[in-house]
Amino acid sequence: MTPRPVALLSPLVSPLISWLATLALAGAALTGCGVPMDAGPHRLAAGDLPLGLLGPATTTTQAGPRSPRAVAVVQVYLVAHDRLVARSRLIPSPATAGDALGSLLVGPTLPEAAAGIRSAIPGGTTLLSVHEARGGRATIDLSSEFAQTGGPDQILAIAQVVYTATTLPGVSTVSFELADQPVEVPTANGALVSGPVGPADFSALLSPNEPAVPPGPS
Repeated sequence: MTPRPVALLSPLVSPLISWLATLALAGAALTGCGVPMDAGPHRLAAGDLPLGLLGPATTTTQAGPRSPRAVAVVQVYLVAHDRLVARSRLIPSPATAGDALGSLLVGPTLPEAAAGIRSAIPGGTTLLSVHEARGGRATIDLSSEFAQTGGPDQILAIAQVVYTATTLPGVSTVSFELADQPVEVPTANGALVSGPVGPADFSALLSPNEPAVPPGPS
């Protein structure tokens, strides 16, 4: 008897044939139900897309460069070898006596202090107000800490304020108040003055290299 050939591929072929047949039936069913079959991709109109698939368009804006803030250069007067010396400071423009005096009360910078420059104004002194009147007179009200010094340093501290304030346009003399109370101040020769004082009253305290008239802001 001639032996029959063994169908070694039948276990693999049968499932494959069954799967292809199922796929063909499914395609026929879809065609019969009216579902279109596209031969390839094509562009859809925005109205044909499901709701929410297209989100709102976002716009990215880039901030432009900020305009640089205008500044003015003023001179504040500090002390070196018991004489007044001027040092430049930057303050907002237009320059005001209040901003210039506020910069003075900060004191010397670290490099200035390392070079031996100091302030005779007592630490903790704050500027309470500045009132400018006609005729170039400015009334400067300082906190009570300003009085916590005496002797030559007290006169130097007053001279620092006077010279710094009169660098501003329109300010030629200064009257002093402490905590809203008018006070007398000594000039360079030690005389007490109740009225306004100006740079000429302290010119003897200027360093030889400093101009007699304070320069204005630039």
